[in-house]
Amino acid sequence: MRFTRRHSLQIAVATLGAAMLPRFAAAQEAGPFTHATEAGDVVIHAVDHASMVWETPSGVIYVDPVGGAEAYADMPAPDLILITHEHGDHYDQPTLDALAEVPMIVNQSVFDKLPEAMQDRATVMANGDTGTALDLPIEAIPAYNITEDRLQYHPEGRDNGYILTIGDKRFLIAGDTEDTPELRALTDIDVAFLPMNLPYTMTVEQAADAVTAFAPGVVYPYHHRGSDLDAFTKAVEAGGSGAEVVIANWYPNGEE
Repeated sequence: MRFTRRHSLQIAVATLGAAMLPRFAAAQEAGPFTHATEAGDVVIHAVDHASMVWETPSGVIYVDPVGGAEAYADMPAPDLILITHEHGDHYDQPTLDALAEVPMIVNQSVFDKLPEAMQDRATVMANGDTGTALDLPIEAIPAYNITEDRLQYHPEGRDNGYILTIGDKRFLIAGDTEDTPELRALTDIDVAFLPMNLPYTMTVEQAADAVTAFAPGVVYPYHHRGSDLDAFTKAVEAGGSGAEVVIANWYPNGEE
């Protein structure tokens, strides 16, 4: 599926006429998903749960790769690896050991767990840090829980989300977070990946409310095992942000 400023989610039903186009697409799409930027296309491959592969004009980025080498056998080799935090569905040492030896961006808790040789090619980013990777601007943003009975999962100040600017587009990987003030205050996000599953991240309602607040152009629910994505899609529509909801296949082997 290809996306442009003209919301090409609607392309599949274009023959129905503009007046009949849906405002959102709740059906699961197989992918990959292509987003046009001034620098060239960004192609998104959903791998599993929170793991994904981005083909960008500057190189291939693996995000939170887990699942072993076999999960990436049909993917292009990485030029950069991003890891948001230390939990096993985001950081898996055997998977990293099996991948190409490329630069990594991690938070401090992941860095501390890496073998010494891997630390030599890893850069730590803390909340609020900015820099470049593959000549792309990157920012680490806070990812944490704010609900009292969830605080132990992702304490404030430890884990990262990331914003990458590719050409004229800003891409958000929210990481494991709730609808924090920092998330809600974001601006000019073109493509966002938002988690929603209890008890670890957000409810569907929180995630939809966050979309209403920061109004990305396109939002992918991910890390959503057990969540009602139809309810999320309808809540985003009701929020009036105009965001397009894309339901990718994050669980090719089922959600169990």
